[in-house]
Amino acid sequence: MNRIGFILTSLLVLLALLSSMLFVVDQRQFGVVYALGQVKEVISEPGLKFKLPPPLQNVSYIDKRLLTLDSVDTEPMLTAEKQRVVIDWYVRWRIIDPLAYIRNVGLDEAAGNNQLNRVVRNAFQEEVNRFTVGELLSAKREQLMQDVKREVTDVVKGAKPWGIDIIDVRITRADYVDAITESVYRRMEAERKRVANELRSTGAAEGEKIRADADRQREVTIANAYRDAQKIKGEGDAQAASVYGEAFGRDPQFAQFYRSLEAYKSSFSKKSDVLVVDPNGSEFFRAFRGGLSGGGGAAAPAQAPRR
Repeated sequence: MNRIGFILTSLLVLLALLSSMLFVVDQRQFGVVYALGQVKEVISEPGLKFKLPPPLQNVSYIDKRLLTLDSVDTEPMLTAEKQRVVIDWYVRWRIIDPLAYIRNVGLDEAAGNNQLNRVVRNAFQEEVNRFTVGELLSAKREQLMQDVKREVTDVVKGAKPWGIDIIDVRITRADYVDAITESVYRRMEAERKRVANELRSTGAAEGEKIRADADRQREVTIANAYRDAQKIKGEGDAQAASVYGEAFGRDPQFAQFYRSLEAYKSSFSKKSDVLVVDPNGSEFFRAFRGGLSGGGGAAAPAQAPRR
């Protein structure tokens, strides 16, 4: 029984020893084997690997995938015209030489992020000083990113290479600091109001011009219409007078009687009209007195109508 227990214990110890000697390198990682604190081997091929059991040899892993470093520093930078702006950026980078990376940077990706953040920050500060705000926002933005990438690449591949490759450097935001953003917005608002007032003034002037032109055309149209109306009215009156003259010429006594009736009608058109004359000696009431007679003449009325 003791022999069986000894065998089982031995097998367990052997399995534990074998498990400490075996390790798996993922295809997304580098395997770094250490022997007494010194780098013994860097494994870049994935698969099942062997090493000596601890503490003789240990293994750590470094990511070989594309890594991203985002800016976390909000300290403003000065542009060429001494404007304070905040730049948000990110960097794409990859470890290509784990041995050089471990010797010159650190044992993990965090060490690379810390040192790379400092280098990129300094590169942006140096390059931003060469551009204006307008250039950062439009024409020279791409050039700035390329210049920063070149400068950072020169640092990481210098006398002591970091063992990394800088894939890309990009700006995500470029803006004024909060202290002057409000004043910039106020200037923009004032400028927009000035343009709006100018447009309103121009519109009002154009409106007055259109209204004046419309009033002028209205007066001209009314004057032309009145002229034409008077002309037509004059022609009508002339034709009416001609017709009356021709008609009254056939019977002068009737014409005189008709004119007297028209005179009476005009004189007594209202109830308040009063006419003071001598009915016996005035020619005005001749028609009432039957002074008109003769063939074709109309008989005069017996008495004047009461108004």
